[in-house]
Amino acid sequence: MSFNPPSEAMRPTAVKPIVMPITAAEHMAFVRAQRSVSFLQTPAWGRVKTEWRSESLGWFEGRRLVGAGLVLHRPVPRLDRFTLAYLPEGPVIDWSGDIGAWLDPLAAHLKAQGAFAIRLGPPLRTHTWSAAQVKEGIADPGSKRLTEISGHWTDPVGARVASRLRGAGWLPQNPEDGFGVGHPQFKYEVPLVGRTEDELLKGMNQQWRRNIKKSAKEGVEVTVSDGGPEDLRAFHDLYVHTAERDHFTPRPLRYFETMFAALSAEDPERIKLYLARHQGDLAAATVMVRVGAHAVYSYGASSTAKREVRASNACQWAMIRDSLAAGCDVYDLRGITPTLDADDPHVGLVQFKVGTGGQAARYVGEWDLPLRPMVYRAFDLYMRRRGR
Repeated sequence: MSFNPPSEAMRPTAVKPIVMPITAAEHMAFVRAQRSVSFLQTPAWGRVKTEWRSESLGWFEGRRLVGAGLVLHRPVPRLDRFTLAYLPEGPVIDWSGDIGAWLDPLAAHLKAQGAFAIRLGPPLRTHTWSAAQVKEGIADPGSKRLTEISGHWTDPVGARVASRLRGAGWLPQNPEDGFGVGHPQFKYEVPLVGRTEDELLKGMNQQWRRNIKKSAKEGVEVTVSDGGPEDLRAFHDLYVHTAERDHFTPRPLRYFETMFAALSAEDPERIKLYLARHQGDLAAATVMVRVGAHAVYSYGASSTAKREVRASNACQWAMIRDSLAAGCDVYDLRGITPTLDADDPHVGLVQFKVGTGGQAARYVGEWDLPLRPMVYRAFDLYMRRRGR
């Protein structure tokens, strides 16, 4: 996710911060003051997740706001007075310091509000692997997982946070294959800082460069939309087609209508729909979300009948170029699994994303802190029975 060090407004003093509710306006002012924040930690995201109750919380030192987080509250089946308090890819605090000073008051506040557990995902990497290292690992029959590759860079802050969470009784929620009910622990990212379009193209593999050129030669045209009704409907039709082909459950059109309305209302540049057409036919479509210097490829769809014109590559290249032009630090292709096994069906996704150049990254992942252990155990059992 490539978040930058905290601003001076986020750096704590010797005073232990207190946690209290803040308004959406206060929350957004704090977000705007940061270089990069996950869109999952903006007030608007709470309006997208209509099945959860949301609130904005702030960390204060005196009257100074030094941290913020969006909390999504999920009720327990048949125990509606208790909730799981979820902070996806957050909170936005100074993780380099004493995390107990930040998380202890959060736990006290949420327990008093009826939470039986907290789930959060620190936006911190622990390891990264270059595109070359990932390619070598896939080519090596002896390498089955990213974590088996030596020579990768390790982030001391992320590693320290993971160790301290474990020591404080937090429980890791990261599945072995890298995908679960929460947000992915392993991601693929293209760093943009200090790079030109030509350098980004040169960093891609030959297949990606060839596909981008072919899409242009075939006359594929990419337009950018704010997500009006007609464009969203066209995207959703193609997305449902993609879901049937690739065997996943699509979200309803209403979800995307809510997502575009909520995120656009918060910032007109926050979310964009990219539509790639060939001879008048919609061949591919993608959704990009940006907060500050962090751009995210959020959703994608493609036509089976038009695969040869490489419209998906055209969409990706358009989003990368626009992210670079907007001054972003990173273009985030979101989740991958850590597999390098040629027989694993997930390895194709890794190979597709590694073709962009860039790096694979492992994050601290999601962690739970049980606040009411008996209720937490009942919830965990319920989730296991329904396949999480």
